Amino acid sequence: MNVTKEKILEELKSVKHPETRQNIVDAGMVESLEVGGGKIRFTLKFSKAKDPFSASMKKTAEAVLKKLDTGMAVEINIFTPPVLNFKLADPLAKIKNIIAIASGKGGVGKSTVTVNLAVALAKSGARVGIVDADVYGPSIPKMFDIENQRPEMKKEGDKDIIIPVEKYGVKIVSIGFFVRPEDALVWRGPMATSALKQLINQSDWGELDYLLIDLPPGTGDVHLTIVQETAVTGALIVSTPQDVALADVVKGIAMFKGDKINVPVLGLVENMAWFTPEELPENKYYIFGKDGVKKLAEKMKMELLGQIPIVQGVCADGDSGRPSVLDENNPAGKAMVELAQNLKQAIDKRNQAQPPTKRVEITT
Repeated sequence: MNVTKEKILEELKSVKHPETRQNIVDAGMVESLEVGGGKIRFTLKFSKAKDPFSASMKKTAEAVLKKLDTGMAVEINIFTPPVLNFKLADPLAKIKNIIAIASGKGGVGKSTVTVNLAVALAKSGARVGIVDADVYGPSIPKMFDIENQRPEMKKEGDKDIIIPVEKYGVKIVSIGFFVRPEDALVWRGPMATSALKQLINQSDWGELDYLLIDLPPGTGDVHLTIVQETAVTGALIVSTPQDVALADVVKGIAMFKGDKINVPVLGLVENMAWFTPEELPENKYYIFGKDGVKKLAEKMKMELLGQIPIVQGVCADGDSGRPSVLDENNPAGKAMVELAQNLKQAIDKRNQAQPPTKRVEITT
């Protein structure tokens, strides 16, 4: 197949940078394009020294050109500017407490708890931020109704600094701000953790009392990255009362309390503890079993910091971007306020009894 430079450039316009939304041709990222000798060769030029999307964009460009079925080899070189000898101030230095919010399995409402907890803390007068660390399924932007917003950026040396989006008094960063909601993120572990490091360390957090980190379900690379990149004050673990969920909670507790990580577990939260009709707030229907997390907390000698009921409006509130905690008459919202108060007490107790947590160094 006879292919021209014009045809190649036209095809490459389908490749867009996730942050800028510009295609690589119009953005001037395609340089030194050569066609001949059985090869299609060009340089993909990035403006940042360490762009977390460089490897994935190269693969996408290769896939686009291979679909042309030219019979020619595709050779793409990546150019990034040199790293300047410029050291940023520690962006986490003015954050008093970093709280990892985890769950053993998905679907237990961990992100819903994180959002409502953050807003409840902010309403109490605390300075609060959220890192949406669920890089494969970021849901925090939707729960705040800020899916279409993009953080502003500023320059410090050679680095782009993210200014978190703010709503309801909470500062928020998420990978969801840089990808379209309908796009699937297909990243290997190192790519995901690289993007997460950038979100944490290149955000202008300022002074915070609490930074909540909404972790993905289970245990894995992202969890290890968090404890290596940040000095986590403590972990809060969310579960439903079901036995199948509780089995995974035990694994999550073991991970945080293991010798190599050793992050204090502040307590457990029982979400979907019972169903309560909004019009009959005194009625309780134990759909997923009764007091499963409460009994586990007692068995493991841990604090149960809250039991959150299922209320019909909670799902609608999350989808509309208005957290239930804003509604003073919502039973789930009231439970979230109580959870926030209990969490603050647990953090104070931990800080009085134990030295500050250090970043974890994992060598094996």
